[in-house]
Amino acid sequence: MIALKGAPVSAKMKDEIDEQKKALSGPAPKLGIVRVGERPDDLSYERGALKRMEKLGLAAESFVFPQDISHEAFEKEFLAINEDPAIDGILLLRPLPKQIDEDKITRLIDPEKDLDGISPTNIAKVFSGDETGFAPCTAEAVIEVLKAYGIPIAGKRAVVVGRSMVVGRPLAMLLLKENATVTICHTKTRDLPEVCREGEILIAAAGKAKMLDKSFAGEDAVVIDVGINVDKEGNLCGDVDYDSLEGTASMATPVPGGVGAVTTSVLAKHLVRAAAKRRG
Repeated sequence: MIALKGAPVSAKMKDEIDEQKKALSGPAPKLGIVRVGERPDDLSYERGALKRMEKLGLAAESFVFPQDISHEAFEKEFLAINEDPAIDGILLLRPLPKQIDEDKITRLIDPEKDLDGISPTNIAKVFSGDETGFAPCTAEAVIEVLKAYGIPIAGKRAVVVGRSMVVGRPLAMLLLKENATVTICHTKTRDLPEVCREGEILIAAAGKAKMLDKSFAGEDAVVIDVGINVDKEGNLCGDVDYDSLEGTASMATPVPGGVGAVTTSVLAKHLVRAAAKRRG
């Protein structure tokens, strides 16, 4: 089984980002990361994003708020970040605590700063195939990995396990745009392993540690794991039992070291694009 590692994909993207940066005048594009609370997966993503921005010569600042902040207080702080001319793009780490109206916050974000495709404007563009908006970074990272390794998408049967607006649904739209035939699965899908085995490309975005093992993978399937979970020992793991795929799948992404590394590169690409648009 071939490991589809994210590092070579990110290295290729770095060259593209460096070229795009050359066309920009003024200070380095700046990312604002907004985090509420101390969720382990949020902290992991934040660390990765900050490290990636530093490597690419981009600026970043984290705005951290307590878990129990009220909606009114958070909205005021978020609007200040949203309207700050020094911030070229925003990454809002979700889900937000229950006392915050997440839907209202996503409607407030400036679509041109919305690097992770959470605003209604950008979501609509993804679903209509309009490339002028920003797709969710993780969903786009999956497409980047497949293309970087020369894995054909057009005409392939792709199965996506997970229907969230963060990954599952927008990823299905991106795959459709690449002319794949897409099935979306979820916890209510009957005979889930059997449906998954039909996928030539199987993408795990369920949000449950090691939920999928070799019984879900068809022979020679390409398995993409976008899960970021923390196991009982405190180690990062994906939604797929990677080791069990040996002898069944032809290729698979590891966790860590797979799609996550590419996600932060997509975030950086979006940041440079947002800065270029804002600066004319």
